Amino acid sequence: MKMLGLTMVLVWVALAGCATQQATESKLKPATTTTGDEGAEQMRARIHTELAANYFDIGSMGVALEEVKEALRSDANYGPAYNVAGLIYAELKEDRLAEEYFQRALRINPLDHDANHNYGQFLCQRKREEEAIRYFMAAVSNPLYQSPDRSYINAGVCARRRGDLASAESYFQQALRVRPSQPQALYQMADLSYARGNYGDAKDYLNRLTQVAPANAEVLWLGVRIERRLGDRNSEASYALQLRKNYPNSKEARALNAGQLE
Repeated sequence: MKMLGLTMVLVWVALAGCATQQATESKLKPATTTTGDEGAEQMRARIHTELAANYFDIGSMGVALEEVKEALRSDANYGPAYNVAGLIYAELKEDRLAEEYFQRALRINPLDHDANHNYGQFLCQRKREEEAIRYFMAAVSNPLYQSPDRSYINAGVCARRRGDLASAESYFQQALRVRPSQPQALYQMADLSYARGNYGDAKDYLNRLTQVAPANAEVLWLGVRIERRLGDRNSEASYALQLRKNYPNSKEARALNAGQLE
């Protein structure tokens, strides 16, 4: 059975003027245990958790919740089911229950990188940034975590949200060390460099980004502003043309047409 990704939120974006590229990078998967000695109860719990993940992914929250409950009836100590339940309750704005289920998942398995990451996102969305970053770092501390760049990016966005630009840059750079072509990290570094007035660095990061991912409206808009600062009118005009042509109804195109470059 195919298990679809679980998206709690994207890597929130529009935080202090930052945006994100390649939203699918933030999709998560609940941790599963598929060892050869898996018992019948755990197997049923895993299957119902996977079904819950699928229903969550297509927005069928009621059915997803029923599948989670069935998973926990099969095995009340199956940690991934609590992680998925936390995602569902977070989506339903049942914050008390979401937190309770995330914490239960982590009591069962403190090393569950997906539960740590999801709980970190939940906390940062609710402006509990310092707590959130601790959970992101707990996720990346697990050597079995195959996508630590996700958590580094989220930690960086969360740090930037609280005004800690030095830490934000450090987290984005760690994401790039793990995955040098990470689109979100490249965008964030370009945007952060622009905000600091380091326009040459901003251009370098943006060029790297456009080589690995299609440019959305935010990327093109950032390109316009970087090139304006650097005085490269040809490159500025190229970005502006692409923005007007490909995203004519975007807020970025409206700002461009109004001459509101900042």
